[in-house]
Amino acid sequence: MKTTFLLILAVLVVGIVGVLAYAATKPDVFRVERSATIKAPPERIFAMITDLRGWRAWSPYEKRDPEMTRNYSGADKGKGATYAWDGNRNVGAGRMEIADVTPPSKVVINLEFLRPFKANNTAEFLMRPTTDGTTVTWAMFGPSLFVGKVMGIFIDMDRMIGKDFEDGLANLKAVAEK
Repeated sequence: MKTTFLLILAVLVVGIVGVLAYAATKPDVFRVERSATIKAPPERIFAMITDLRGWRAWSPYEKRDPEMTRNYSGADKGKGATYAWDGNRNVGAGRMEIADVTPPSKVVINLEFLRPFKANNTAEFLMRPTTDGTTVTWAMFGPSLFVGKVMGIFIDMDRMIGKDFEDGLANLKAVAEK
């Protein structure tokens, strides 16, 4: 009985060490991005992204907790506009601030997540005019801490966050094309 227990314990320890070693080989940064073509001029889309109060019309995170607390500060829109949220376990809590804009082609947002886990990342929206309208790319990138690398072995963050970006871009398309 003691031998079986020690064998199980040894396999468990080797498994944990293997997972940790594998996680250590993962990149130190991550990037998730999705793109969609919207039949609207870049100026219209740019205005929708730089007005944080207007995100309620298209952001997929807004629908996950309609009762979440929202606080806006700083500039009304554009660089310096700030949005803080505190919601249920589906949206957590955090803050974002528009850090840089290049009208009508680029918006950079500093993200600070407080809950369910602490993280500081960057979101970026790029708008490129095309013959069919505007191709909008929504990206998020930042450091991949060790705990994130371990979680990434079991959870496909690109697929999870990417699905949110796909939904958000589809919502943005629907609103912008009205």
